Amino acid sequence: MNAPRILAWDIETSPHAGYVWGLWNQNIGLSQIIKPGGMISFSARWVDEPKSSTVFEHVTGTSETELTQSRVLMLDKLYSLLDEADGLVSWNGKNFDTRKANAEFIKLGRAPYSEAKEIDLMRAVKKVASFPSNKLEFIAQILLGKGKVQHEGFALWIKCMADDPKAWARMGRYNRQDVDLLIELYEYLLPWIDTVPNRNLFDGYDGCPKCGSEHIQRRGYRITKMAKYARYQCQDCGSWSSVGKAEERVDIR
Repeated sequence: MNAPRILAWDIETSPHAGYVWGLWNQNIGLSQIIKPGGMISFSARWVDEPKSSTVFEHVTGTSETELTQSRVLMLDKLYSLLDEADGLVSWNGKNFDTRKANAEFIKLGRAPYSEAKEIDLMRAVKKVASFPSNKLEFIAQILLGKGKVQHEGFALWIKCMADDPKAWARMGRYNRQDVDLLIELYEYLLPWIDTVPNRNLFDGYDGCPKCGSEHIQRRGYRITKMAKYARYQCQDCGSWSSVGKAEERVDIR
């Protein structure tokens, strides 16, 4: 059965380096920046593949030449994955991961990769619910009983930028766990997400547009100002859907 290729992904970036006059409420000018930050790693996995297939790539080296070469290799691998995807599962990815990755691709002179649906789980949660926090750690604990990998904090980034192998191993566990959480949350939240590619456009069936199940049940109508459409609910994932052709239509609003 054909299905949309849905990629869960997460990136990590290095901080900007610069000169500052104080530690609070600072306005940093461009002339104070010594070196802009950039992508240092990413992890990704297709949602229908096992955890063992999770990819983790990072920059390596200490000289500018080594870092540049490894960054290009890392970005080429990420670009290939994004170009293949029909949907991108992330946490705040629309504002952060996608834009950061795009900045890197633009600097390399790459053309845009093929368009994919942004399945930003943070946006999906915020759209339909009000939790005390919208952080991935909090939502994963509440819904899955699982959390992010704990580490030493900002010191881990410093060690990774110094190309410490043990630090990179910890970063890999941290990055991979985020992707694993994203996939579990995607499956948990699926009936609440409205940006999932329609499965019926890929497999040719008339089943649930989100999970592909053929166990859909007729459940009344979806009513708009101008028409009413037959409505269905998936008996597997719980998603609601409706047909595209109206059963009744009026001309006056």
